[in-house]
Amino acid sequence: MVSTSASAPRAERRPTERTHHGDTVIDNYEWLRAKEDPQVLAHLEAENSFTEDHTAHLEDLRERIFGEIKGRTLETDLSVPTREGNWWYYSRSVEDSQYALHCRAPIAGPDDWTPPELDPAHPVPGEQILLDGNLLAEGHEFFSIGSFDVSQDGNTLLYGVDVSGDERYTLRFRDLSRLGASGLGANSLGANGLGASAGSEEEIRELPDTIENTFGGAFFSADGRRVYYTTVDESWRPDTLWRHTLGADIADEQVFHEPDERFWVGAGLSQSGKFLLIAAGSSITSEWLLVRDEAAGSAPEVIWARRDGVEYEVEHAVIGGEDFLLITHNAGAENFELVAVPVDDIGTESASSPETATVVLAHRADVRLESVAVFSSFLAVEYRREGLARVAVAALTPDTTLSSIAPREIEFDEPLYTVHTGSNPEWDQPTLRLGYGSLITPSTVSELDVATGDIRVLKRQPVLGGYDPADYQQAREWAIAEDGTRIPISLVWKRGHAASAPDTYAEAAPGNRVPGPLELYGYGSYEASMDPSFSVARLSLLDRGVTFAIAHVRGGGELGRAWYEQGKTLTKKNTFTDFVASAKHLIDHGYTTPDRLVAEGGSAGGLLMGAIANLAPELFAGVLASVPFVDPLTSILDPDLPLTVIEWDEWGNPLHDPEVYRYMKEYSPYENIRTDVTYPRILAITSLNDTRVLYVEPAKWVARLREVDAPVLLKTEMSAGHGGVTGRYNSWRERAFELAWILDVLSLAESTD
Repeated sequence: MVSTSASAPRAERRPTERTHHGDTVIDNYEWLRAKEDPQVLAHLEAENSFTEDHTAHLEDLRERIFGEIKGRTLETDLSVPTREGNWWYYSRSVEDSQYALHCRAPIAGPDDWTPPELDPAHPVPGEQILLDGNLLAEGHEFFSIGSFDVSQDGNTLLYGVDVSGDERYTLRFRDLSRLGASGLGANSLGANGLGASAGSEEEIRELPDTIENTFGGAFFSADGRRVYYTTVDESWRPDTLWRHTLGADIADEQVFHEPDERFWVGAGLSQSGKFLLIAAGSSITSEWLLVRDEAAGSAPEVIWARRDGVEYEVEHAVIGGEDFLLITHNAGAENFELVAVPVDDIGTESASSPETATVVLAHRADVRLESVAVFSSFLAVEYRREGLARVAVAALTPDTTLSSIAPREIEFDEPLYTVHTGSNPEWDQPTLRLGYGSLITPSTVSELDVATGDIRVLKRQPVLGGYDPADYQQAREWAIAEDGTRIPISLVWKRGHAASAPDTYAEAAPGNRVPGPLELYGYGSYEASMDPSFSVARLSLLDRGVTFAIAHVRGGGELGRAWYEQGKTLTKKNTFTDFVASAKHLIDHGYTTPDRLVAEGGSAGGLLMGAIANLAPELFAGVLASVPFVDPLTSILDPDLPLTVIEWDEWGNPLHDPEVYRYMKEYSPYENIRTDVTYPRILAITSLNDTRVLYVEPAKWVARLREVDAPVLLKTEMSAGHGGVTGRYNSWRERAFELAWILDVLSLAESTD
């Protein structure tokens, strides 16, 4: 149990006055924002020492859980190869190595669409190791790759590296044209599986081109001579697209700049490779531009002029021999519809708006259309219905017309699952790669033969140690929110632990269930759907008798655009009350009890955790908040902070709107610490270099909680970003730390090995 004695770090109170809309707030801990201040760093280190001291009794459990995660993971493994050009690309993980090796092997011929079945124990014929993350990470506490692309001719590699966690990547390039079959040590596996040599200068060499401070997602032009990348402004907003000519002693060219601080910039080649597409988008508004002749440097043309509240996405298709843009949009179509516009008409009055386009897939109130992927002979549509992700496919033949496109849904036999289109880079491919999984089915990569409809499993995530999905059960419950809305809850547990009648746990009457320990996860922002998916680390909870549940609260996207709209800006409180209603439902229906219930969420889900700790602390034994957005009002009031202006579409603009200010102040966790309640145990985890949710938010929140003697711990990664530590073993240890804390809160730390 966390001590509330004088040994707990207490941040010094240094009052700062803030006045908006006639309301003056005294903030005693805003001084903790000074990241370079030695006193701030000393306070964070003191918090880390306090957390270490008060979790020291869990060290053995953490090691056991780390060993379980490691023992269930096939450490020397390979991803499923993806064809691009004349090569199969894949990544290789090696036992005792933190980072992946990025590799390729040659295709057998133009008609070779069957990926090689790779054996982790043996080198692949003709394998080339293009990049070894372990070598690049040497000497750095943090390491992340933000861009990785190979030119279509296979001769040049670009990669972007971040070694601090601030998501500013340095772009570098490698000449692969002289790379032989041995690659960077390939076909010469040492005792640890790594290449025995680093390759000679004749085989692979770094090119002199280097580009600092880029955003992620850089890519080559179709001919491989140019590179496109984005840079960010001082608020960490990607605002400018640049074109770099490899080997040329000329300044990089600015292709597009977005001055509006609400909009992010992104770009990419169409699936066909024929066009360059540029997107500028805020949370609620989109504008796309088409570059017809990228090689000639033709100017970008606006497809549809931005209109406040209208979002759209664009892909190129060839239908009946004619070039079209297929566009998903929400103009007068809340859940989006798919329309087509002839490329030749772009820039004319007849193609100037959604209203003048030809409808391909009409809007449906019960279906949220999310995206379309287009290939030379078929298209695939991703959408949501009844709270689950779906994929449908339609063949494209020379006789296909816009009116004849009728995608057919791919069916699966599990009641809960997630599915999406996977890596499908080739325009002429005859198959569709799919990603699939559920709460009990490990992540699976499959391939759909579009012509026959046959699905072939290419790889299912190995789970060592005798894992059997039949030992676990998943189910869906529906809670009733305060306003009568039904909130879906996905659950999974291990049979034999959860109840006296384990096979019928979900169907049993509440009075016949045996309440047990339960973890309830939630997010509920940005229309992000928390779909049922598999986790190796989660087995360490399930096998100890903990039921895991996801509350699909409003603000997410599980049940369509309206579900999102009902949990943002001036309806944001629904996210919090939905989660509380879900917790009450699980308690009232015999799944758990308040003293055996832990809540978890991260980032915007961390805001959810802070809010429910204030709203209903009596319902939870513990709250785990990762990189939590718990001081939202302070952040969203400051337009100079990273991402603030962009976030106004999501949260509202409290700087200029007094109603938004009042509403956010009513729910902000930091502003609403209570003195009349007993808080559950709280663990807050953050990173010093996080550019999305600054470390200062949880630091201030914990300082306020200490004022009311809440049993709270703060753990700050001193050299990491928003995603936490890097390296798979480091990540496993971090998750083991969190799971051990959860088990301790649930009184299971000492009772199970």
